[in-house]
Order: sequence, then structure tokens, then C-alpha cells
Amino acid sequence: MTQLLTYENVDTQEAIDFSIDNDTKGALEVLHWAYNHYQEELIYACSFGIEGIVLIDLISKVNPKAKIVFLDTGVHFEETYELIEKVKQKYPDLRIELKKPKLTLEEQAQQYGDELWKREPNKCCEIRKIIPLQEVLSGATAWLSGLRREQSETRKNTQFINKDNRFKSVKICPLIHWTWKDIWRYAHKNQLPYNILHDQGYPSIGCKPCTRPAFNLDDLRSGRWQGSGKTECGLHQ
Repeated sequence: MTQLLTYENVDTQEAIDFSIDNDTKGALEVLHWAYNHYQEELIYACSFGIEGIVLIDLISKVNPKAKIVFLDTGVHFEETYELIEKVKQKYPDLRIELKKPKLTLEEQAQQYGDELWKREPNKCCEIRKIIPLQEVLSGATAWLSGLRREQSETRKNTQFINKDNRFKSVKICPLIHWTWKDIWRYAHKNQLPYNILHDQGYPSIGCKPCTRPAFNLDDLRSGRWQGSGKTECGLHQ
């Protein structure tokens, strides 16, 4: 039996060779390996952006009853919640969980003041995203992410299998070789539902207070945390 790849031993394992010379640039091969290897110990943390929708469709072909977690901060766009309902209808066997932070928005305001995201966006992300995902991953050896190398400078060295020091886990990223055009080509070809904000200048969609239309089309995440110097919520470090 192959030794389980975990946070503790991922650096000691020889790199697993996934061919990228196929229609999904290795994504389906990676997913087959991941679900066979980790089974119920694998979780997909999905933001329900267009990459997430593509990855959900690919996952459904490999494991129709996969567990998918959405970090429900309570300040997402209404269009995002509407999309989640459409996805539930399209893939009824998927186990989609909306994970909420322990603090409600009202409780957060009482402790830290109103609109914490304006004054301390890192603290807000910690409370409403990082800690909830830590709770989700406490019982999981590995998790899936829709990161692509093309998305930003901070993601250009992402591998299929990554040692995740933030969550002491193994992070698996099947879409690293996909381009923005690849994502949309697949979505349209397969008639996938997607967030209509993508058609309104939002290539990357997060929480409503911290997301604007992209001002730089060469940087698809340029609409996130504009003017703050912040580029990541902290989940991917």
C-alpha cells in the first residue's frame, strides 16, 4: 500500500508525475489520484469563482459525492449565494457546506468596531476565513484549491501537490496549468453556471466590501482589497 502523503512527509516523497499533455492539463488525473489516495480525508474549499465552478464540474466526474466547503463570511455578494443554489441543483449529490465563523457580524462589530474590513482587513480575514478553514481542516489530511499559476505573482510557483504550512496540511491544486481562456472555454463548452459578476468586470470575486471590478486586466486579482497593499486573504501562503 502506498504511504499516505501527509504534511509531515510530503517533502520526503518523490514528486508524483502527472501528465499535462491532455484536455484538462493534468487536472482530472490529479483529482483521480487525490480521491483514491485520501478518500474521505480530502476536502475542497471553494470560493465559487469561475475556477471553482470548473473544478466542481471536474470533481463531479471523479467523486459525485465529494465534500465541498464554502467559507461563508456573511458579507458575500448576493449573486454568489444565488450561484451556490444553482450549483446545488446541478450537482445534487455533492455535499456542499456553508461554513460560518464563530463570530456573527454583530459580535465582530461589538468586539472590534464596525466595518473591520476597512481598518484591519487582515484581522477580518483571520476571523471570517482563516480560523473557519482551520476548523474545517482539523479533521482532514489534504484539501483542494483552484489556484492557477497565471493568477498572480504570489501563485506562479504553485505545484499540483503543495506543503501547506498555514494549515499543516497538503494542498492539492489541479488547475495550475490552466489559463483564463482555458477556464472560460471549458465553462462555456459545458454550459456551466457562473457568477454573473464575472460579466460585469469582476474576474476575482470575494467579499462584497473588499471586491471591486479589476482595474488592471493583466492582474485578474487587481480588484481585491484595492488601495490596501493586501493581495491575499491569508489562506494561500
